[in-house]
Amino acid sequence: MLIPSIDLLGGRIVQLVQGEKLRLAFDDFEYWIEKFSRFPLVQLIDLDAAMRQGDNSVLVAQIAGRLPVQAGGGIHSIERARQVLDAGAQRVIIGSALFTADGKVNSNFAAELCEALGTDRVVAGIDTKNGRIAVKGWKAQVELTPDNAVPQLEPHVAAFLYTHVDGEGLLGGFPIDVAARLRKLTKRQLIVAGGIRTQQEVDALDELGADAVVGMAVYTNLLAV
Repeated sequence: MLIPSIDLLGGRIVQLVQGEKLRLAFDDFEYWIEKFSRFPLVQLIDLDAAMRQGDNSVLVAQIAGRLPVQAGGGIHSIERARQVLDAGAQRVIIGSALFTADGKVNSNFAAELCEALGTDRVVAGIDTKNGRIAVKGWKAQVELTPDNAVPQLEPHVAAFLYTHVDGEGLLGGFPIDVAARLRKLTKRQLIVAGGIRTQQEVDALDELGADAVVGMAVYTNLLAV
C-alpha cells in the first residue's frame, strides 16, 4: 500500500532532504487534500513540533478532519496523543518518547500508551540514521538499533514506522534488504519510508508485507498518484 505523506513546517507543506534541507514548499492545502482523499491512509507529520520549535496544531486538526491520517511529530505525552486523536487522527505516531537518553526502550511509557489509547491507535516511529535510532527531530541519536527496539515494543503498538533517514528526500531508493529484515522482526503492520521513488519499489515492498510512505516522489511528480 502506498501512503502519501504530508509534512508541515512553518505553516506550509514541505519536503526536506534528510530532515534538514528544505527542498519543496507548498501553500495549496486544498489541492493536496483533494489529491490524497482517495487513499485509505495518509501520514501527517508536524515537523515544527518534532523539532521542538513550535507546532502546526490548527493545520493538523484541519487536515485530520478531512483525511484518514496517522499523525506524528512532538507527541511526548498521553495527553498530547489524545488531543491529536480527538482532532480526528486515526492513529498517533510516537517516536522519541519511546526511548530514553541512555539508549533504552521506554517500555513503561509504551505500556501506558497502550492502556490509555488502545494498541490499535499507536504507531511506533523507528527513525534510523547510520543504523541507530534518531530522536528529537532526527537531531540526536541513541545507542539502540531497530533490531533491539522492535521486539520490546511489539506488545504495545499496532504498527512500526521505519524511516531510513539516510535516504530521506534523496530519491535514491529504499534498501529492500532492510525491509526484509524488519519484516522478520514483527508480526505488526510494517511501514517504511525514505527515498522511495517508483511504483516498482512500492510493489516490491508490498510483496514483502511492508507498506510504503512516499513524499518527495509524489510532490515532484516522479510517482503519479
